[in-house]
Amino acid sequence: MTRKHQLDPVDEILDQWQQQRPDLDVTPMSIIGRISRIERLIDEQMKAACLEFNLERWGFDVLATLRRSGAPYRLTPTQLFQSLLLTSGAMTNRIDRLEAAGLVERLQDPEDRRGVHVALTKSGLKLIDRAVAAHMKAEEAMLVSFSPGDRDKFATLLRTLLLNLETLRYKRS
Repeated sequence: MTRKHQLDPVDEILDQWQQQRPDLDVTPMSIIGRISRIERLIDEQMKAACLEFNLERWGFDVLATLRRSGAPYRLTPTQLFQSLLLTSGAMTNRIDRLEAAGLVERLQDPEDRRGVHVALTKSGLKLIDRAVAAHMKAEEAMLVSFSPGDRDKFATLLRTLLLNLETLRYKRS
């Protein structure tokens, strides 16, 4: 008997559960288990891509968020931590570290003397422009086995899952 697909580590887990608890439908695990494992493997690849630029993933995420906000590449700390799903304390720590590295600067809000904006410095902008290009190459390498049509279908399915998870998260809040 020939299998249509190659087995992965999740298949072994599913087989073990099937043997130990045949009464359970482990179909959800076939998806969630793979997503979980994929996330860890993606994290390894992305960390390697970031190290090329002497960045941690969190640093890349902050700089990329500022960069994609458009010129003048500045946001409030609140906008940053909400976009990155962080606490304000974690965001402050990250901003401090990126500021010490000369990649971001805190600027007084011209419309509110009490307010602060976080902005990319010239060196931060140069760095993130190079790093995001390497990031896209790393992502492309991970998806090389998918045709453009498969990528579109995959993105649609993942969007549906994400929206469902966001709804569940909102309901718990």
